[in-house]
Amino acid sequence: MEQNVTILDVARLAGVSKSTVSRYLNGGYVSVEKAEQVRRAIDETGFRSNFFARRLKTKTSQLIGIVLPRMDSVSVGRLLAGVGSVLDPAGYQGILLVSQLDPQKEIEHIESLCQQGVDGILVDSVAITDAHVALAQNARIPILFTGQSRAEVHCLKIDDAAAGYMMGTYLRQMGHRRAVFVGVTDADRAVGVERRQGFENGFCTERGSHVDFVETGFDFLSAYQSAGKACAFHPTVLVCATDGIALGVLRYLHECAIRVPEEISVVGFGGYDVGAVVYPALTTIAFDYERLGKEAAEGLLARIAHRAPAFAWDPFDTGRSMRFVERESVRALGTGGRHLRRLR
Repeated sequence: MEQNVTILDVARLAGVSKSTVSRYLNGGYVSVEKAEQVRRAIDETGFRSNFFARRLKTKTSQLIGIVLPRMDSVSVGRLLAGVGSVLDPAGYQGILLVSQLDPQKEIEHIESLCQQGVDGILVDSVAITDAHVALAQNARIPILFTGQSRAEVHCLKIDDAAAGYMMGTYLRQMGHRRAVFVGVTDADRAVGVERRQGFENGFCTERGSHVDFVETGFDFLSAYQSAGKACAFHPTVLVCATDGIALGVLRYLHECAIRVPEEISVVGFGGYDVGAVVYPALTTIAFDYERLGKEAAEGLLARIAHRAPAFAWDPFDTGRSMRFVERESVRALGTGGRHLRRLR
């Protein structure tokens, strides 16, 4: 086979993923069966000698570690699309690992990737703890965090506080004074703290304005189960920390025959495509996750090449990273506006 055989060629011949081939080459875990498939493909293509010869010559692996919080997420999918649009043309392969929303597993994955000899690591982080900071500062390779931020590490993220403030200001101007924020634990600082506080700062500027809080998970079922508790506060609007949470809440309201927006308004954050086709269509703040992934990958490659990145390691530029999307799930309230009827 030609000398310019790639990891993708080996993966196709072996019938496995690119990340499996990468783990095999770098000493990571691969099942016995798949290891044998990869070995046979490497022998047939002569790829191993080319791979390690290039690695010795350039002192790089052309591998990027990518640690994700979960795979069943619209935002993660869009982020990956942006990352791939930069890594693929640059000749880099990604090794994907999933933390399942566990900060400790996230740290373990970062340590594993460092040992596998990747050139850099991109972490869509659940939380940036002191252990994360120590690991990133002592690593011999660049590590960039998205999703969360801390001053001690390189990071790039959506400005969640600005997004929350934008939504709070809008709902206040629409005449709403009683809201429930249906959100996640404050262990997730970006969504659980910054987004919520930003909303409260934008909403609670009028006398009599009040925000209650109901904790939920990111998944549809958890949101559905939390909706009844949120309604018990008798708000005029339910503010869901993500569009995914809003879907669970809307389902609950539909089953209870509570009309949206006639009896209660609902909003979300994220800008997921499904928000445009649910009934009623969801008012939301859309984030450009794909652009975030693109710029994060560009910045990481610049660090690997010892060049200054094209952006500051600050919250993602608010003006270009988010846009307000007004749809049918919110209605304006006057002084005589109807409120959510009490549930039995």
